[in-house]
Amino acid sequence: MPVKEVLMIGNPELRQKSSDIIEMGKEVKDISLDLKDTLEFLQKTKNIGRGLAAPQIGYLKKIIYFGLPSESFIMINPKILYKSEETFQVWDSCFSFDVAFFVEIERHRKIEVKYKDEFGKEIKREFENDLSELVQHEIDHLFGILATDHLTDVKKIISRNEWEKRFH
Repeated sequence: MPVKEVLMIGNPELRQKSSDIIEMGKEVKDISLDLKDTLEFLQKTKNIGRGLAAPQIGYLKKIIYFGLPSESFIMINPKILYKSEETFQVWDSCFSFDVAFFVEIERHRKIEVKYKDEFGKEIKREFENDLSELVQHEIDHLFGILATDHLTDVKKIISRNEWEKRFH
């Protein structure tokens, strides 16, 4: 499938809620492949990134693709079942910001998520630390929420160049 254009912050479609996937058919396969191809392209060209949600490429459906160094997987209709009380601060960016800047936000250190894979199998999985942050970020996209919505201090915004100098 072709690489899709990523919708940028300010595009009203990014603020819409996605609908559940009812059938595991051709639509799921096509969207999943578009997400995979687009994320792999972005990882190569932007040299960053581990996940992409369907709304970011124009599909208002609850599908996320994760491409991690250790594994790749699809989440369909994810639902967070548990969030730890313990939180942590993290610098977060987004392909929908063109990865031009980062915002420091608070996320739950540990979450448990129920979702279906691309075959319709229901999975429950716990995520901690950076993976917890990543999964929360991508699930937010399915509800029209961006990382900037979690910003509590406007002084906690940093350009990518400065972030790379200081933290990477």
